[in-house]
Amino acid sequence: MDLITLARLQFASTTVYHFLFVPLTLGLSFLVAWMQWKYYKTKDKDWDLLTRYFGTLFLINYAVGVVTGIVQEFQFGMNWSNYARFVGDIFGAPLAIEALAAFFLESIFIGLWIFGRDKLSPKLHLATIWVVAIASSLSAYWIIVANSFMQSPLAFTIRDTAYGPRAEMTDFFALISNPHALIQFPHVIFSGYTTGAVFVLAISAINLIGKKPQMVFKKLIKPVAIFGLISIVFAIGAGDMQGKYIAKHQPMKLAAAEGLWETTDKAPLSLFSIIDEENETNPFEINIPYGLSILAFNDPNATVLGINELQAKYENDYGTGNYTPPVTLLFWSFRIMVFSGSFLMLVLFLAAVFTKKLEKHSLFYKLLIVILPLPYLCNSFGWIFAEVGRQPWLVQGILKLEEGVSSAANVTTGTVTTSLIGFVVLYGILAVLDVVLITKFVKMGLVDVKKAVAKESEVHNAW
Repeated sequence: MDLITLARLQFASTTVYHFLFVPLTLGLSFLVAWMQWKYYKTKDKDWDLLTRYFGTLFLINYAVGVVTGIVQEFQFGMNWSNYARFVGDIFGAPLAIEALAAFFLESIFIGLWIFGRDKLSPKLHLATIWVVAIASSLSAYWIIVANSFMQSPLAFTIRDTAYGPRAEMTDFFALISNPHALIQFPHVIFSGYTTGAVFVLAISAINLIGKKPQMVFKKLIKPVAIFGLISIVFAIGAGDMQGKYIAKHQPMKLAAAEGLWETTDKAPLSLFSIIDEENETNPFEINIPYGLSILAFNDPNATVLGINELQAKYENDYGTGNYTPPVTLLFWSFRIMVFSGSFLMLVLFLAAVFTKKLEKHSLFYKLLIVILPLPYLCNSFGWIFAEVGRQPWLVQGILKLEEGVSSAANVTTGTVTTSLIGFVVLYGILAVLDVVLITKFVKMGLVDVKKAVAKESEVHNAW
């Protein structure tokens, strides 16, 4: 296996794993803040128990997410040092702001929330968790700004240096208001809210069908299902806007995701296709007539450019090379995301609208548990679609993969293979620990929370 493939696999494996925690942080921080607000408004101790319970799960998820996220930035200097040199003036700015402003803000107020429960006023303590939720979203935006430059570069100029050409920022405000970022951000945020909602519903369902059902969790089912339904509707709406942007600015990504080899008028949308990349054909297809033209351009008669025409165009523009991303991977990544999200929306609709009827049946709660992996499938395969669909570009139209990989003598296939295996093993251990911690707390959590609250009350009264 060559160096580029190994470096890509390492970055992909660590990023997909890290991205399991990011959407849940976005959604669960908001829902924990809402639960604490309910307690502040109603003084109902059930909401305090729920806040503490899901707050602990949030902290476990956050801790593992932070550890896995640190690795990401180091990889730019490990395997992708030429990329870091080329875009460092641009890419480094939003990453630095994310760390110094959003992440530090988030971390500081998490500390205040954990240790200030009995030291801050109820209103001020409530404010700390809302700051955490807002800072999480701000952190996500700065990451998206950096990524959007890779997808749709702007506000830069190329300058020759002693070490080769280098991209330099020309307009900071244009960079942070990149149209791609403004479209991608709501899609990511509402996907995170959906993930948080499904997580809360699934954990609540586990507590409602156990040997000793904890009826307090019923308080969450309807409002969280409504929140999840609204979130996924907005996520899909933002995804549709993003698809139309891609059709205009990254047409090869769209064509590959549809397995559309030839430019087509009134292009159909494929529900299922057998992709033959070697012969550039699809031997079997199930299509929706006019579907792709409508989705891409809101026009059933619109022309959608095919892979072959785009490949010829890019060779003419950029020189000889393969400009076609892996079609089968993109085709099924997009469909796993869409099919999982569609089924998830259906379940959330039923849970939000027919709560009273459905909560009488244990099968309903089992369904809420079963759907827990779906938002993770949507998030992971959505990321794969977004990043792999840009290949062979690291920065669209400017920097290719082979130009960004490290060229240092000590970065060899052997060293990258060793680090790849090391990361996979380490992350595997972290995954097991994370699941064990969450599973153990879910089984014992509410009992422990009640004991902790009682102990806090004793200490407070003694003081």
